[in-house]
Amino acid sequence: MSVSLQGSLFDQAPTPRLGPLAGARRTVLGDGAWIDLLPGWLTGADALFETLAAGVPWQAERRRMYEREVAVPRLLRFYRSEEELPDPVLDEARTALSEHYGEELGEPFRTAGLCFYRDGRDSVAWHGDRIGRGSREDTMVAILSVGEPRDLALRPRVGGPARRVPLGHGDLVVMGGSCQRTWEHAILKTARPVGPRISIQFRPQGVR
Repeated sequence: MSVSLQGSLFDQAPTPRLGPLAGARRTVLGDGAWIDLLPGWLTGADALFETLAAGVPWQAERRRMYEREVAVPRLLRFYRSEEELPDPVLDEARTALSEHYGEELGEPFRTAGLCFYRDGRDSVAWHGDRIGRGSREDTMVAILSVGEPRDLALRPRVGGPARRVPLGHGDLVVMGGSCQRTWEHAILKTARPVGPRISIQFRPQGVR
């Protein structure tokens, strides 16, 4: 993968390392939905980005939309619960999230979905993770972001103003409660010159 990241001046740790989850700040969205935000959960994010960019077998997918087939505007790789993750710190992250949120969630995080946004033209449209149990049950989706900052946009499904949550290098956001059913989220295209970003989404089994 030839996409390059402008390294951070403030995060020169040689190996990725996670901080405590106790500092996550919760925002209640309404209708039973909430998000937790923890900036800088991961230090050494430059090293993780380079490992994932170069080592993950990224897949370029095509999907049918409006009676024609179009390219998905990002690269993808999904890791099932039994698959080895591409860096040990991702196993540590999944375990830490399961321990911290396990009582509230009622189960551990199992899978990891990775998205590679190469520049501002790559995006994901408005959606909720409602394939499987997320369409009928409260659940959680935890997203670790490495690379260039991009905004996570959120809006209520019934209509109303959207919110933007800036996600920077090493930041964590957790969407919980009814968020996947009552709200939608997106990474919107931007004409601004932005560099590459990788997101790692941890989910319970049966939620996509």
